[in-house]
Amino acid sequence: MTPLELIELINDNPRVRLLDVRTPGEFESAHIEGAYNLPLHQLGEHQRELALVNDPVVLICQSGGRARQAEQLLSLAGLSQLKLLEGGMNSWTAAGNPIHRGGRPRLSLERQVRIIAGLLVTLFSLLAWKVSPLFALVPAGIGLGLTHAGLTNFCAMAMVLTWLPYNRGPACEPARVVAALTANQKSCCS
Repeated sequence: MTPLELIELINDNPRVRLLDVRTPGEFESAHIEGAYNLPLHQLGEHQRELALVNDPVVLICQSGGRARQAEQLLSLAGLSQLKLLEGGMNSWTAAGNPIHRGGRPRLSLERQVRIIAGLLVTLFSLLAWKVSPLFALVPAGIGLGLTHAGLTNFCAMAMVLTWLPYNRGPACEPARVVAALTANQKSCCS
């Protein structure tokens, strides 16, 4: 759904829930008011509880990729009223819609992956040139990993980066978020 369609849905149905699957750090930096934050890497352990939500749930991430992964995961759990914010927060902010800002601004997970991958490829290419051709295996592996991520929409490097302290924020405990979401209570992390 487009940002305009999301605004219309929120206005038409006050029970719609916004589930932001970005990291707590990204969420803290900027999010849609009233959204619940439950990072993608923690959804699997709460599938059963989330399946109890009977109202529409709109999945949000930075650009749409993680929301699509969340949709697949939650559809398997039995959630039937799932929608995606196409383009994620990027499209929401580009449309000039309001966002809640808090904490310090942080790089999105997608940008972190590009920066880390670029630095590693550069470093190991230089090492392959100056030290040993065997170092060329690392950039080749990164290239294969990025190709795999593009084909499957699953990025192992991004999953590893979600565990870094930089990507953690003062977000709610996942169990509290799930309890608030299933009980249709106000988000505990806005």
